[in-house]
Amino acid sequence: MSTFKSFEDIKAWQQARVLVNGIYQISSKGTFSRDYALRDQIRKASVSVMSNIAEGFESDGRREFIQFLAIAKGSAGEVRSLLYIARDQDYLSEREFNQLHAKAVEVSSLIAALMRYLRGATNPGTKYRT
Repeated sequence: MSTFKSFEDIKAWQQARVLVNGIYQISSKGTFSRDYALRDQIRKASVSVMSNIAEGFESDGRREFIQFLAIAKGSAGEVRSLLYIARDQDYLSEREFNQLHAKAVEVSSLIAALMRYLRGATNPGTKYRT
């Protein structure tokens, strides 16, 4: 974790922010904006990705950080699943779907890589030092 001074330095968080902005933009348009349940759920799931990366980083413990990253990764999967529903309902074009889906996959991959790195780290974080 010493590589990052703040969660804003983490590429997975930066790309999750891009994903959130894309989700908010697309879900604010047309019939998507009026499907309140789907709109709210996909927004919450995307925000969960970004928020769990930040919260995990701030937890100051490697094991806790990994746990929060696992939740963030799960939320990225939820976003991908919800994008299929939005596409099936014609709330977004194939191009829009592909862009957002690819961003969600990228974020998930970045989170997985960070989890692998942290699992191999020798410093467990200040909460786990003896």
